[in-house]
Amino acid sequence: MTLPGWRDWAFALKTFAAAMLALYLALWIDLPRPYWALGTVFITSQTLAGATRSKALYRVLGTLLGAAVSVVMVPNLVNVPELLTLAIALWVALCLYVSLLDRTPRGYLMMLAGYTAALIGFPAVGEPGTMFDTAVARAEEITLGILCASLVNTLVLPRSVAPLIAERLDLWLRDARSWAAAATGRAGAGRPALASGALRLASDAIAFDALATPLRYDGTGAERAAVAMAILRQHMLMVLPIVSAAADRIAVLERDGGLPPQVGALLDEVAAWIASGTADPAEAARLRAKAEALRPDPGGVPREPWRDLVLASLAARLGDLIDLRQDIRVLRRHLVEGRPLRGPLSFRYTAKARRIRHRDHGMALLSAASVFLVILVTCGIWIATGWPDGAGAPMMAAVGCCFFAAQDDPAPSILGFANSAILGAVGSGLYLFAILPQATSFEMLALALAPGLILCGLGMTQPKAAPLAMGAAVNGSALIALQSSYTGDFAAFANSAVAVVGGMWVAAVTTRLVRSVGAGWSARRLHRVNRRSLALAAAGHGAGSGLELAALMLDRVGLIAPRLAALPPEDAAATADLIAEVRVGINVVELRRDRRRLTPPAREAVETLLAAVARHAESGAARPAADLLARIDRALDAVGADPCAPGHDAALMGLVGLRRGLCPDASPYPGRPAAPPITAQAA
Repeated sequence: MTLPGWRDWAFALKTFAAAMLALYLALWIDLPRPYWALGTVFITSQTLAGATRSKALYRVLGTLLGAAVSVVMVPNLVNVPELLTLAIALWVALCLYVSLLDRTPRGYLMMLAGYTAALIGFPAVGEPGTMFDTAVARAEEITLGILCASLVNTLVLPRSVAPLIAERLDLWLRDARSWAAAATGRAGAGRPALASGALRLASDAIAFDALATPLRYDGTGAERAAVAMAILRQHMLMVLPIVSAAADRIAVLERDGGLPPQVGALLDEVAAWIASGTADPAEAARLRAKAEALRPDPGGVPREPWRDLVLASLAARLGDLIDLRQDIRVLRRHLVEGRPLRGPLSFRYTAKARRIRHRDHGMALLSAASVFLVILVTCGIWIATGWPDGAGAPMMAAVGCCFFAAQDDPAPSILGFANSAILGAVGSGLYLFAILPQATSFEMLALALAPGLILCGLGMTQPKAAPLAMGAAVNGSALIALQSSYTGDFAAFANSAVAVVGGMWVAAVTTRLVRSVGAGWSARRLHRVNRRSLALAAAGHGAGSGLELAALMLDRVGLIAPRLAALPPEDAAATADLIAEVRVGINVVELRRDRRRLTPPAREAVETLLAAVARHAESGAARPAADLLARIDRALDAVGADPCAPGHDAALMGLVGLRRGLCPDASPYPGRPAAPPITAQAA
């Protein structure tokens, strides 16, 4: 943990001020539970102004939806507690399932709609006749807290996300330049080092998702560059298979006879241009023209067909790399200056690809089943014991399960949340029975609360301490249960504290038994899902564009990368070159598209090959079957036999990419197809 700086102190003081404003207004309006407004401020407040505003919007909408559902459920089912428990548990599980399919902050809307119904519904079971008034009051209290947090964060020293994005982007570009230089250098980089570097860059690129939504709600003018940010993130990911493919072709040329002098000279120029950090369009056009000049003459007689094919593929990849690098510099400038994107980009881009994300239906369903079971268990304990304040157990169990459902193993975080409740209970007990009886005015109350709440605000600025600090503030304020007049009932306080902590402990134990998985298990599962997508693409299903499939597979690669450290060495080796699978996916989709323009014999050979690729991907085998290389070569023979076919050049590039992606250690292709020129997208 680093020492707090002035921004951290400013955030802590702003959050405290917003909390006191919300509490004052709630007391002035005479809302029944003003402490909900205070706690909501700490749940909503984020260090970035845009993050606070985006969370505020989704929280208001989720609160209203959850309140409406609780109004419908509780009065109609209160006389049948088993059905009411089942209905609320099903609602929370459904909302959690839907929310986990959307990895942006928008998913918070449905998650909140789920556990808000539990927060409102369970405590109101004893007084179903006042359900509507209770739901309205809860919605008013929560909305008041949200509005106060948003207002203070917007007006007082708002922190824009744009400088943070620019800073992290510069770090990513620095690492990407080093990786690309090592990958495409004359000496080349070892395959393991190249793969590990690509995985690290993929993980860092995926992390930009957390900054994209705050940018859209920034409010400083930087939000005009939100579209540029979405495209930039996808361009950053596409650098990885393009550079990987270029490095592969360079390695082949060096292995099979040495790098041609003109290729070495161009690589040196491209490396110097990338290192320079400039974005001069004229220089980019000159380098692109030199890359195009590397392509063998399509009308000439190929003396070394495999070398010519590899040269053609390398020329195409270098052209893509130049275009991508040029676009990234342009997009970065748009982000820094807060300008909307206008004009076309150099790299061929599918607009739909920037919105493609992996949706894990299986883990979402497992998380939904876990919270459903947790609510049933805690409600069963509550009903069986006749616990007066037992409503807090299923209420907080639902909150704990929802908060950490996206993690591989939520149990430790739920236990941490329970620990924060214990800390909050100790602090609130001290306040409730020792300090607050001396506070005879709102000013004295605010002064008394200041040390604890400001300390919690400081803790929220530190990533490791943030969950504990936020939990202590929220749970502590709820247990104090501030009202317009002092009421210190130790029995009610102790019952509430035990219910809150006990509910989260039950949630942690149940989650560990039902839902918890290891990071290694998740990494292997995501890898299998990627292989299945590859198999579907080869069989003619799934994405209709190579870039769309690459976007989906690269998104999963970014999710796999930080989990690889948990894999044993033998499993890590099996998933080492995930970027090569992405390249294979691009080539498969493009081949399926281009095969329609080939002659019937060539089309039949390509379709037979794609069926074999689908079987290989579905099998999960690390190495392809022995006959797959022969099928690729037969397809190369068939496609190369008719150089006049419209899809000839693109199909050859796709087949070269497949051969290198699936059989990187194979000997050179022995056939003699006509050499292509090529601007195909195959990688």
